[in-house]
Amino acid sequence: MSGCGFRRQRQATTRADMNVVPLVDVMLVLLVIFIVTAPLLTHAVKIDLPQASSQVNVTRNERVELAVRENGALFWNGEPLTLEELAERCAVAGRQAPQPELHLHADRHAHYERVARVLAIAVRAGLQRVGFVSLPEDPAPR
Repeated sequence: MSGCGFRRQRQATTRADMNVVPLVDVMLVLLVIFIVTAPLLTHAVKIDLPQASSQVNVTRNERVELAVRENGALFWNGEPLTLEELAERCAVAGRQAPQPELHLHADRHAHYERVARVLAIAVRAGLQRVGFVSLPEDPAPR
């Protein structure tokens, strides 16, 4: 009798196995879908493209060198001029389609008032690209 009780106990336990057949079926269906759609994703249209130069076209704006000396003298690209002539030339340069760059060279000992007046004339004339030119510092002596 003890053997009969043992058999009943074995039949009452549940099995802990996993059924992988549905999982394999789903994976095979996904594999077939990817095999069919992969060539469609890499489809390309053949066209004959034109050839072009790879060099960049660099257009440089005109550059105006304006110098203010220590004694207050003004020079437009090396040519001496007065404040009235400066106002006229700045007005003409401000109306140009590609505005020229104004490089302002001011002497180290030039009066600030004179430099500020020249800068104000240039800005009033509509020049927007104004830069101050200076020399780099010398390295520290050894």
